[in-house]
Amino acid sequence: SSVATLDCFLCFSGCKGTKNYSIMQNYVMKKRVLLVNRSLFCNFAIANPQTTKQQTTTNDETMTQGIFDRAELLLGSAAMQRISEARVIVLGTGGVGSWCAEGLVRSGIRHLTIVDNDVVSVTNVNRQLMATTLTVGQPKVQVLRERLMSINPDAEIRAIESTYSEKTSESFELGTYDFVIDCIDSLKNKIHLLMEATRHERPMVLSSMGAALKLDTTQIKVGEFWKVRGCPLGSIMRKRMRQRKITLSKPVMCVYSEELLENKGVDAVASDDCSYKAQTNGSMVHITGTYGFTLCGLVIANLQRMG
Repeated sequence: SSVATLDCFLCFSGCKGTKNYSIMQNYVMKKRVLLVNRSLFCNFAIANPQTTKQQTTTNDETMTQGIFDRAELLLGSAAMQRISEARVIVLGTGGVGSWCAEGLVRSGIRHLTIVDNDVVSVTNVNRQLMATTLTVGQPKVQVLRERLMSINPDAEIRAIESTYSEKTSESFELGTYDFVIDCIDSLKNKIHLLMEATRHERPMVLSSMGAALKLDTTQIKVGEFWKVRGCPLGSIMRKRMRQRKITLSKPVMCVYSEELLENKGVDAVASDDCSYKAQTNGSMVHITGTYGFTLCGLVIANLQRMG
């Protein structure tokens, strides 16, 4: 049908005998060859479904085998094996968590759980990986999982549409993971997550401090939770934990920045549902992305050092 359409175009274009006609004629012949090849393949596939399936599977396996060649060249096969076997959970897939998850999968992590109960909002588009004008209103973890699976179809990515809290904490089985990465917003739930995750011997616990009201990526640092300075979120968390005599059973490495700017815009978040936040602050993708990739880097570096 495509060829017939093009032939009709040539007949009625009034360009026979011209250079344009010659160009279009060559184009049609190429299209005919393509359609014939496709037709032959379809006929072969119908007659030999098992063979076609095996060839397609082989091609897919060949493609996925080369995904991590450059990573293995740098890290070595033993480290890549540890990376592929590690179990990681990222709680919160917003501006920081989404980029962290992307980095993990592209680095070779195959066993990943992503947790978030939110849907994509239009105000997420400026900084969250899976947020586009086409995904507004869709569950964040489902959209993100689809993207991550397109990167590595062999990965085992579990998407949980839920909110971490004291009531739901046991359902996440944090002790079964090698890395627990905190990227959630709620202050109360964030404190409980760090307390609960550090009780378990197995996981290394990482946390993102506040990424809003910042512009300078060179000020982003990594430090142990109790030694983080210049971060209002970290400060209020430590204050509440001391008041309630909450302790952490082991160190928690955090990504943070001492930079603190002020919001200069007004009425800029009217379309966003931020009712669960005490205050909504401005944030930029180059900061949230750097936070997320830094958390990813801590995971990969730790697995590399284990060798």
